[in-house]
Amino acid sequence: MSTELELSFRPDTDLTEVMRLRVQSLQQRGQKRQDGERLLQPNEAVYRLDFTKQSLGFLRWTVRLAQTGRLTITATSQLWTPDLTNLMTRQLLEPVGVFWRAPGDAGDAPTQCYEADAHEFGERIAELAKIRKAMYFLLEFADGCSPQTVDCSITFTVDC
Repeated sequence: MSTELELSFRPDTDLTEVMRLRVQSLQQRGQKRQDGERLLQPNEAVYRLDFTKQSLGFLRWTVRLAQTGRLTITATSQLWTPDLTNLMTRQLLEPVGVFWRAPGDAGDAPTQCYEADAHEFGERIAELAKIRKAMYFLLEFADGCSPQTVDCSITFTVDC
């Protein structure tokens, strides 16, 4: 027997601010990023999922975009501690989840995505949940999309 568990992506404002300060510090000092370091872009923010259960199976994404735009979700592959280490490009998982609402889409039209990539991405998150209590993600907002216009969650099955 299994039940459903829906987890919402929650903004991690403290972590986002630390990453923005890193970019600002490099700019002020006229320094370049470390080789392989991944800096936060102005249209990106750090979000997290907290896993209350570990034995999960991916079921579906629920992404609502209130207006035209594109949302790209990239997962980090390890528990990342920016106070100790910088985020490195090699720590980013593939595939990424890309969701969008195109100009001209009806207001009640479902958000579009690359279904195979989104499914594989959801399955990878479920696998990592077996060994993690939390997972971090970079959300990129583009083409009119913003944190205020996005509602994003992922639903898993939980074996009882």
